Amino acid sequence: MSLRDQIAEDLKNAMRAKDGLKLSTLRLVQAAIKDRDIAARAEDRCQGCGEGEIMALLQKLVKQREESAETYENAGRLDLAERERAEADIVRAYLPKPMCEQEIEQAAETVVDELGATGLKDMGKCMGALKQRYTGRMDFSKAGETVKTLLQSRA
Repeated sequence: MSLRDQIAEDLKNAMRAKDGLKLSTLRLVQAAIKDRDIAARAEDRCQGCGEGEIMALLQKLVKQREESAETYENAGRLDLAERERAEADIVRAYLPKPMCEQEIEQAAETVVDELGATGLKDMGKCMGALKQRYTGRMDFSKAGETVKTLLQSRA
């Protein structure tokens, strides 16, 4: 079952269970996917966005929820912060298990070796390859630091 189908099925189950939080969160996710589909069709990709794009979208939604929760917490609105974190957890359930730091380092080393990268000028190529292979699983800010360190040591 594709990620898109799983979200649609869980949306129906949330309706049946009258789970308001999950229902509203999944509707938000579906609306974001539909928006991305429309943008893809404008680029002559008639099938809409792919699984990788959906995963990247889900990661973005989780990050937005976490940032909002932090903002609400700093403003003293713990009720809203709690809701944002609950929404982030619902969305996070559709993402694959994130890579640990050791796996990120190993993947970065593999990509740097495969591309024959020798300096910081190759950073963009390395990050592009990592994003293509590990979208949805990798924290790219940590990966960027790792790739930068690797490239600096090889320069």
